[in-house]
Amino acid sequence: MKLLHLDASILGTGSVSRDLSALIVGRLTGDAPAAVTYRDLVAEDPPHLTPATLPSAHPASAMAGTLDAAGQALRDASDRMLAEFVAADMVVIGVPMYNFTIPSQLKAWIDRLLVPGTTFRYGAGGPEGLMGGKRVILALARGGFYGPGTASVSAEHAEHYLRTVFGFMGIVPELVLAEGLAAGEHNKAQALASARDAVGQLAA
Repeated sequence: MKLLHLDASILGTGSVSRDLSALIVGRLTGDAPAAVTYRDLVAEDPPHLTPATLPSAHPASAMAGTLDAAGQALRDASDRMLAEFVAADMVVIGVPMYNFTIPSQLKAWIDRLLVPGTTFRYGAGGPEGLMGGKRVILALARGGFYGPGTASVSAEHAEHYLRTVFGFMGIVPELVLAEGLAAGEHNKAQALASARDAVGQLAA
């Protein structure tokens, strides 16, 4: 089993999403042998998408022309990100919600995954995801309440975006959610307990 583990919180050891993603990885691996690749997207800080930073498999990467050494290093990093995702049987992502959406570092990583002919293709019936055999689990932490029936549901652009983008690649992601973390200590304690219970119920 190959497992890719990513974190995107800027809070380091104070991060709920990082704690939850680590718990999920522990739950999935247990005593079973697993090859785990860990990437801290805050530390790596992948640059915004340009023709030069697109993976070489993307048709638009040719628009960058000949790359210098620095440009080639960026291209190689993008190729590595795509290859790690494609090769993984399971992907666990720690996702904090910042300013109603995902961190820009995580968006930059996702931008390297949507490669026609590799993770999706266009057919007669429209786009078709090619990653349907992959398991993706999101450890999502948000300070307020954004679920169905709440006043802020229309402002939630993290979970909705991630379900859309992974669905585009043929994946139905699983969700471990901790919300209301900034709504007082009582709410935070309840959210953490509920999220940890959800981790314990994940199929290993």
